[in-house]
Amino acid sequence: MDIFANLALGFDTALSLQNIGYCFIGVLLGTAIGVLPGLGPIATIAMLLPTTFALPPVSALIMLAGIYYGAQYGGSTTAILINLPGESSSVVTAIDGYQMARQGRAGVALATAALGSFFAGTVATFLLALFAPPLADIALEFGPADYFSLMVLGLVASVTLAHGSLLKALAMIVLGLLLGTIGTDIFSGQPRFTLDRPELADGLNFVALAMGMFGLGEIIRNLESEHTREVMVRKVTGLFPKWADLKMMAGPILRGTALGSALGILPGNGAVLGSFAAYSIEKRLSKTPGRFGKGAIEGVAAPESANNAGAQTSFIPMLTLGIPSSPVMALMIGALIIQGITPGPNVVNEEPELFWGIIASMWIGNLMLVLLNLPLIGMWVRLLTVPYNLLFPAIMAFCCIGVYTVNSNPFDLFAMALFGFCGYLLVKLDFEPAPLLLGFILSPMLEENLRRAMLLSRGDPIVFVTRPISAGLLAAAALLLLLLVSPKLRAKREEAFNE
Repeated sequence: MDIFANLALGFDTALSLQNIGYCFIGVLLGTAIGVLPGLGPIATIAMLLPTTFALPPVSALIMLAGIYYGAQYGGSTTAILINLPGESSSVVTAIDGYQMARQGRAGVALATAALGSFFAGTVATFLLALFAPPLADIALEFGPADYFSLMVLGLVASVTLAHGSLLKALAMIVLGLLLGTIGTDIFSGQPRFTLDRPELADGLNFVALAMGMFGLGEIIRNLESEHTREVMVRKVTGLFPKWADLKMMAGPILRGTALGSALGILPGNGAVLGSFAAYSIEKRLSKTPGRFGKGAIEGVAAPESANNAGAQTSFIPMLTLGIPSSPVMALMIGALIIQGITPGPNVVNEEPELFWGIIASMWIGNLMLVLLNLPLIGMWVRLLTVPYNLLFPAIMAFCCIGVYTVNSNPFDLFAMALFGFCGYLLVKLDFEPAPLLLGFILSPMLEENLRRAMLLSRGDPIVFVTRPISAGLLAAAALLLLLLVSPKLRAKREEAFNE
């Protein structure tokens, strides 16, 4: 079968000494970032984008992917040991994981998180290998009108799944779309919205925007509300779960993996959504729901499996359609563009080593993460004691060096500082900046496909509803918007995010 030949090509690429090294660097950095509260994979990948310029595309994407799913692992460590999630998808893990640590079962909780994440990551990577190529073949049938409608659906869905006010999330997407139009018009070649600044002729620097919003913005916010990190467990023992524990976690791991794999494909943040949904389902299915919140092992196994599965299946729409399902995937698309690769269905056929190499590296990375998370737990515990006031100067220096090295242009440093202030201000006003990044990334592609479709139809907008694929995608987007108007659904959505 073709899939076995493709996987053989992927492992041949991923198992090269260079790519194994970058995979290890990625998962090591990801785990460290997950352990250290206040950074997160978005800020880290944004800061490391400039370092990937000198790397081959395969090595760069393998390392960035390792950071992402590695952070899902590392976030559970702080959630369990100090009740402070290192990653947003580990928020639910803290509920029962911390209680297990207080009961002297920190080792079992950490092992449960690691085993659940490993199983989920392995299954999700298999699903990625199985379903991504057929989806890419279907995407090759898409015309400009279909791509425009697909992006509209993705943006509407990201509004649905964003935290806080729907109106504010919609405003962030519109702002991102507007920022994406700055630069030279792709059809006429005329500069627009550049304020006569030659530095803006090619548009806003993606790296400066991402680093400012998610790097400097996070630093300012963390300095304002730095948490006291009191490590409750200095020495972790009993890492091997008993047979009774394994039986109790088996079902939740399977259900969490299935749920996270499905939700990871959706626009928004499938890893976060999956962990919350998996915890809620396990609590409903349990014969003793009163145990949840008091150290139930199912409350660790299900969300950790779901968030890792969701993190890896979110690569499916990014690699096959060129559509980011989350802010991290938007950064991944930015990395592809920086490397001169056009995201979309042609990646599977034109860059097979890249596509299958990333997939194969995920299996290797998941195995590395089990070895990093359990035997080296003592090192991660010590890392938790590093004060944030020693970390942030190094992070700021790295941001500045990284942005400057992209174009060697001081203007980008001022742009990063401006976006850092804007990112902090947006969070203070309860605007989530993540939808802005999605809008900014999709803006050029959205405009190009809209104008191309209108040119092909000689200016007739009816083309968007006469093509079956486009009409179906726009109908799904309209249905989502109508559902959002429902007061009952809006109340349920607010209740879910509050929980």
